[in-house]
Amino acid sequence: VRHREKRSLDANALLWLSIGKIANAMTPPADKWDIYLLMLKRYGKFTYICVKPNVVEAVKEQWRECEVIGEVNINGQKAVQMLCYFGSSTYDTAEFSRLLDGVISEMKEMGLEAPTSQEMRRALEQWEKNCEGKA
Repeated sequence: VRHREKRSLDANALLWLSIGKIANAMTPPADKWDIYLLMLKRYGKFTYICVKPNVVEAVKEQWRECEVIGEVNINGQKAVQMLCYFGSSTYDTAEFSRLLDGVISEMKEMGLEAPTSQEMRRALEQWEKNCEGKA
């Protein structure tokens, strides 16, 4: 009998389970948080912002992941352009689905057993219900 994960997983739990499998499959095993940030960069939602040079570090602390792109001038003032990624807790269903689909595709490319599309659909439906209850 094959072991199966509980079917009541919501999409967030499924995402972290999948990220954990990817992290553990790497040699040496990677940190799950690092894999999460990598997946946000590949499949997540982002924006570009320009900030005053003295607040770059503070901005980095407020976002899941930020990269400095370079310096720019805005109306004669120096600014720093940054690429910032939103954490998945801010995503709507379509955005989260895109992230989860990307993570699952990475699992498949690595030869890891990935959740079925039916399990993913159920998890996303449960996640959406949980989000509606919090709104």
